[in-house]
Amino acid sequence: MASSAMDDNDGGGGSGSGRSERARYLGFNTIAPHPSPAAAAGADDESEKETSFQASSPKHFKKPSSVTATASIEAFNIDIAEEEAGDHDIEKNGVVERSQWVLRAPEPPGLFREVVDSVRDTVGSMKNKYYSSLKSQSFAKRVVSVQQEIFPILAWGRNYRATKFKNDLLAGLTIASLCIPQSIGYATLAKLDPQYGLYTSVVPPLIYAVMGTSRDIAIGPVAVVSLLLPSMIQKLVDPGTDPITYRNLVLTTTFFSGIFQAAFGFFRLGFLVDFLSHAAIVGFMAGAAIIIGLQQLKGLLGITHFTNKTDIISVMKAVWNSIHHPWSPYNFIIGCSFLSFILFTRFLGKKNKKLFWLPAIAPLLSVILSTLIVFLARADKNGVKIVKHIKGGLNPSSVHQLQLNGPFVWDVAKIGLIVAVVALTEAIAVGRSFATIKGYHLDGNKEMVAMGFMNVIGSLTSCYVATGSFSRTAVNFSAGCETLVSNIVMAITVLISLQFLTKLLYYTPTAILASIILSALPGLINLNAACHIWKLDKLDFLACAGAFFGVLFASVEIGLTVAVTISFVKIILISIRPGTETLGRLPGTDIYCDIQQYPMATQIPGIMIIRIKPGLLCFANANFIRERIVNWISEDIEGSTKRTIQQLILDMSNLLNIDTSGIASLEDLHKNLTSQGIELAIANPRWQVIHKLRLAEFVSKIEERVFLSVGEAVINYANTKIPIRTTTC
Repeated sequence: MASSAMDDNDGGGGSGSGRSERARYLGFNTIAPHPSPAAAAGADDESEKETSFQASSPKHFKKPSSVTATASIEAFNIDIAEEEAGDHDIEKNGVVERSQWVLRAPEPPGLFREVVDSVRDTVGSMKNKYYSSLKSQSFAKRVVSVQQEIFPILAWGRNYRATKFKNDLLAGLTIASLCIPQSIGYATLAKLDPQYGLYTSVVPPLIYAVMGTSRDIAIGPVAVVSLLLPSMIQKLVDPGTDPITYRNLVLTTTFFSGIFQAAFGFFRLGFLVDFLSHAAIVGFMAGAAIIIGLQQLKGLLGITHFTNKTDIISVMKAVWNSIHHPWSPYNFIIGCSFLSFILFTRFLGKKNKKLFWLPAIAPLLSVILSTLIVFLARADKNGVKIVKHIKGGLNPSSVHQLQLNGPFVWDVAKIGLIVAVVALTEAIAVGRSFATIKGYHLDGNKEMVAMGFMNVIGSLTSCYVATGSFSRTAVNFSAGCETLVSNIVMAITVLISLQFLTKLLYYTPTAILASIILSALPGLINLNAACHIWKLDKLDFLACAGAFFGVLFASVEIGLTVAVTISFVKIILISIRPGTETLGRLPGTDIYCDIQQYPMATQIPGIMIIRIKPGLLCFANANFIRERIVNWISEDIEGSTKRTIQQLILDMSNLLNIDTSGIASLEDLHKNLTSQGIELAIANPRWQVIHKLRLAEFVSKIEERVFLSVGEAVINYANTKIPIRTTTC
């Protein structure tokens, strides 16, 4: 009678006790006030909104046997008896009628129609509401609206005020002080002349400020892309022996990268970027950070001859071999001294938020001070490596340098695709992080279009691939930026530096550039994220580790390939991984759940309910699932003095599709069950599944025992010729 009482309480939504108990089934404690009679008469959903939950620790359970408590069976029989005492015949007819809804469903769309609809939903539905709203506007307003859609600055620029400019000016000058030395360092990492890093900090930020949607992101060269480009392009052309061709290929790669990025956004293909999972990015960034750090040993130690390879073994061999050659300790002393200075200012900035500007200007101060020291002491005469000439002036045109035909065009296009995905992944991750903090929406497709256009135009103005920098964006955010005007201020400041200050950087030691790059690397290594991934998902951690060790011991592209491959394998495994669940009925409800997750759920006498877990029943898992079901039934029969299983209900709610091997396995299962006198029923099949089962005439073989839900399949079982016996199961 306890179960019956629970049904009464739960059925009308009057008492919260039934809901409270079910909340505890989910692994939660609940504190629910008793509703008033008026509230009790209302919808049950409203009372559930008043319930708050506190997590409790779930327990793990072994695979349960098919024998359950007699009291639970009696409780189930009481519930059934009460239901039958009411509208027995009406309910039975309703179940039969709803079963016909499943069987008489129209044919699902074919493969071609599905592909067309998918493409239309992905590409053709771009801003449907937006374009519909344009029809009701006048021509002039329509033109303005389209312009604002393409160039968001025209929308938010109308409300721009002087108070915002004050904050943007401060933020722009602050990130410029960080951007100038970083850009020079990243250009050397990309094996380009220093001025190309500064060029990349001028044009792309200006283009993005006009077309981008993020208010905080700071555009320019970044460490990972600066490592990725030479690691792949130098396999085509050696930058040491043919620097001009190498530079042209870098610019061509930037052009293709921009084309791919713009295409991703225009055709709404941003989901392609998601194939590089968060776990893979964490591992890739950490591995790249270590490789970048090892590459800086060349500048930190003043090594003249260094390897072009990026794996840790080759780099360490090059360092070891250089020990036998003469080298100046002054490079190491200068680099380590200013690296310590930069890290110390960062420590002060974290301790005191008001000193956020100190770590931002520390790299620029380091460049100025070290340049003065080298110039005054003539340290370059004593073995200190210096930058020497940096070409100044405006960005020169590089249209004629693009190699859009020739032997390397396809290789460069493939490299451009890889770089486009990596750059987009970093930029969107950075942009979304700060958009979430400030509470505004970041349009991913607009971001891709903006990134694409800025890199295409950048490739025509001597820039290499630019993207969102996490370190500079964090400084921009801390400096109180309001809009993308901070990027404009930064670009103008860098442009002025190119025009007037490059000659002053002649004596800048390369060790300083190495120390500036090294100081930015800790932000790329996220140990907390790696530990979190390990705790939550071991397969995700495998992708993380694969990317990390692939980059570290092989190459950057191999690390990416390993990470993407593991991510794809994970998707396939989750989709087709063999698995089934035995379902039972939660007391006082018509809810059927996994009895391992909910041990209070009772199996129904005479019935075994099994849910097929994978989304696809196919050649890869069909036989395994069939054998598991047969074994469970055999174990149940052998473990009981009486044969209790009279019907098997297959819950197909998770099953999205089925192939011929899956149908053949169901037919074999049906034959096996029939030989043992057990009926087979199907509950909640999806559209494609029931369509294929009808075509295969499997539905007629099981005498059309197909139902909308597990509950209706159980009611039909209780109302038909098979009686419910009060025996343990």
